[in-house]
Amino acid sequence: MVQPAYWFEPAEYRARLDRVQAELRRRGLDMLLAFQPETVTWVTGYFTRGYGTFQFAIIPAEGEPTLFCRDVEEYYLDATCVFPDRVMWNDSDDRTAVAVGAIIARAGKTASIGVEMGAWVLNAARWEAIRSALPQARFQDQSDLVPGMRLIKSPAEIAYQRRAAHAAEAGMQAAIDTAAVGVTEREMAAEICAAMIRAGSDLPGPGVMSSGERAYHLHGGYSDRVLERGDIVQIETTPNVRHYHARFMRPIRVAEASDDDQRLAETLVSIQDAAIAEVRPGVPATVPDAIYRDGVMSAGLRETYTNKTFYSVGLLLQPNGGEPLEAHPGATWSFQPGMVFHTYVLARGFGMSETIAVTETGTERLTNFPRQLFVSRG
Repeated sequence: MVQPAYWFEPAEYRARLDRVQAELRRRGLDMLLAFQPETVTWVTGYFTRGYGTFQFAIIPAEGEPTLFCRDVEEYYLDATCVFPDRVMWNDSDDRTAVAVGAIIARAGKTASIGVEMGAWVLNAARWEAIRSALPQARFQDQSDLVPGMRLIKSPAEIAYQRRAAHAAEAGMQAAIDTAAVGVTEREMAAEICAAMIRAGSDLPGPGVMSSGERAYHLHGGYSDRVLERGDIVQIETTPNVRHYHARFMRPIRVAEASDDDQRLAETLVSIQDAAIAEVRPGVPATVPDAIYRDGVMSAGLRETYTNKTFYSVGLLLQPNGGEPLEAHPGATWSFQPGMVFHTYVLARGFGMSETIAVTETGTERLTNFPRQLFVSRG
């Protein structure tokens, strides 16, 4: 008998299911084929590290969901999924044929079916096989249905993100303590990962990490490069707890920093403080976004500013690094209570960022690490 280890109370999952089903009925759909791993876990609780195999949830407009997955995942179904119905395939099966059979058994051949067609696990061959086997069914792309609901986090979800933020802080302290002339990026990464795991992170990270020339370019990863005096280390620690994410950036100079460096860091903090101060329910995303852009450009720190300034984070399973809500000059959405964002500013190789939750009156900063330029030992 497997002892359940649900991430949330069963009532929270049932409330999520109720919301999804109400929206399916409103859209005139009989069911949703949920292929996105985050949707499967968010609605049903089911989680396995093997989510990259062919698995999905059949979510009817009425009744309980069915989980479709590989048979070796049965233990994790019993441990994490609050709904019992399942169809499992083994490695000798035609898994697409088994999937089609499961869909027909629960929907018939003429149902109106929503499909998460934007899900990375639903490749073209699988989609064509399912569509061809159900020529009388009516399919609609519903890739936006559940991700839109996930943007507003429950208190229990944000509690996991607070724990992830604590792990991020442990990782950043390890980065500062380890950076030194003669140390390799790989050695730094090992210490960061160990610190975050010990502090509760489910995955090691470390996240964005690069030095030297690569520090001026986003999304660098660690290498065998040896740190030199005066290097910038661009570091963003990205841990998660129950795969709920929090993250932040801080700039590090190796062994020495100039007065200009200190002024740059102080300017970025000031710009970020002004932007975050404008975040509260009902405020358009373009308001703090413009503060970032105008502040950086008017200070002469960049010639162009094309990247987003906020993006939503929550339950994220690799390869996803963010939720589909971003702040940029063309954004049309406004902040709402329960949203959680990574918000960042970049200039001249320095990155300063925080993870924040939107409250009823403003924001709560989930990452609470000193906000400054750090200078490592020599």
